[in-house]
Amino acid sequence: MARSKSRSATPTTAATAASPVAWWRSNWALAAIGNLLWWASVAPLSWSLLAWLAPVPWVLLIRQTSLSGRRPYLVLWLTNLVFWLATLYWLTLPHWATSFGWLALSAYLGLYLPLFVGLCRVAVHRFSIAPLVAAPIVWTGLELARAHLLSGFTMVSLATTQYRWPMVLQISDLFGSYGVSFLVMLVAAALAGMVPWDGKRRAWWPVLPAAVVLAATLAYGHWRLNQQTTRPGPRVALIQGSIDIDMKHDPTQSQRIFDEYFDLSQRAVQQRRDLDLVVWPETMFRYPWFTFDDGYVPPPDTITAAEAIDRSRRAVTNTVAPLGVPLLLGIDTVHGVADGGEPLRYNTALFLDPQGNVLGRYDKCHPVMFGEYVPFADVFPWIYKLTPLYAGVAAGPGPVSVNVGNVRYAADICYEDTVPHLIRSQVLQLRNEGAEPDVLVNLTNDGWFWGSSELDLHLACALFRSIECRKPLLIAANTGFSAWIDSAGRIVAQGPRRATGIIYADPALDDRQSWYLAYGDWAAGLCLLATCGIGLVALRNAWRDRSNRPSADA
Repeated sequence: MARSKSRSATPTTAATAASPVAWWRSNWALAAIGNLLWWASVAPLSWSLLAWLAPVPWVLLIRQTSLSGRRPYLVLWLTNLVFWLATLYWLTLPHWATSFGWLALSAYLGLYLPLFVGLCRVAVHRFSIAPLVAAPIVWTGLELARAHLLSGFTMVSLATTQYRWPMVLQISDLFGSYGVSFLVMLVAAALAGMVPWDGKRRAWWPVLPAAVVLAATLAYGHWRLNQQTTRPGPRVALIQGSIDIDMKHDPTQSQRIFDEYFDLSQRAVQQRRDLDLVVWPETMFRYPWFTFDDGYVPPPDTITAAEAIDRSRRAVTNTVAPLGVPLLLGIDTVHGVADGGEPLRYNTALFLDPQGNVLGRYDKCHPVMFGEYVPFADVFPWIYKLTPLYAGVAAGPGPVSVNVGNVRYAADICYEDTVPHLIRSQVLQLRNEGAEPDVLVNLTNDGWFWGSSELDLHLACALFRSIECRKPLLIAANTGFSAWIDSAGRIVAQGPRRATGIIYADPALDDRQSWYLAYGDWAAGLCLLATCGIGLVALRNAWRDRSNRPSADA
């Protein structure tokens, strides 16, 4: 009997459920309100100011002495799961099989909100760390972890909701996009501190440090935006066709795809006769580029390696020569291997001079899981029959910068521009090799997504790379959004949604240095280190509490 009294006297989350809780103070209501505000702050609504309010209900949950309900963290996960399912619905559009990836990715990303609340509660209630400090540190650490785990996913961060506010974004050349997320969460935590909650008085003091940091951010942004450190750059035409992905996989449509892009290119060179480069999006040149190992022996009844190479060279020469302008093509590369195995396939950016000679070639280094390869499909090739892919894409050897005229370009492909540490490491490697690029160029094919909000989310994520590296970013995108983004992250020109267009870009070259480019994710890394420390202590305490719990037969 005494044992029963002792156990019931111990406060638990479940015990708090016995006390009535107003619905608007419950776990599910606060979690849902935060997720609804977050959803409204991203595309398609893009009400970006709501992102500064979205975390407020979650910080209130952190402040509470105990969480109501039987399984509060399950409630947090379920509400966040609904957010991700609604935000990433476009993953269902390419093929019926991608719906499984939509469910799996949403379920995985939904774990971050309960993890955030749980770790912050440990920091606040076990270590007496103020929510104003704990919330931005833990959130930023988890965003950095999300950028690396499972090949990385950085779309829909707090930072990307602010992509139309360049004055706020300039701190990205110090801390990366994570600095903007830290700022948004810091302000939200300060606002949450002003709410009298769970018997605690309203706290005004958090407003002062948050206001100081916000003011410093805006002052730095104003200074950076008004610096005169640029010089004239090249004249580039970004060609945007509108080819939905099912047409791309229909062999009979290859000629139609070529005609659309070639006609747009001809129009571009006729309208602007001073062009230095014409850019086509990812994989929009449908005839592959062939390369072979020395000693390659083709299968019987096929053309020789020399004939295949000659055909691919003639195909690109017959395209670029009538234009009379250097051309950057998004093209598939097929590489025959000497051991007679399956050929390697690369997603390639091919630089050509006006005569069709190859100036340089970049093979994508960071293929997209389930978009360009399927795990274990190299062992079980039949898996590809369940997907819209006919084969996997191999990773390229590394970054390449190519000199066209007097300007150096570095290409990246598809979602590579959403991975901050990848683009940073490539630019830094090229700098160390004495070939630092002046202009970044992204070739992407977003025709998979039928003009959905994916286009907005991709663009919002990509433009941070221009600030982090202090280099203009040019995007050539099938179905949109093609864009000219300056080195301050401002969208100077943008193509239409799911329609054809030509973007004429005159990017100014920037001589400014970037702290982030030189030193990387040092600030976000410290946040992740602190977050991991909190997590380890929480696991140790949970294990100790479980070990000390009386057994059922004691």
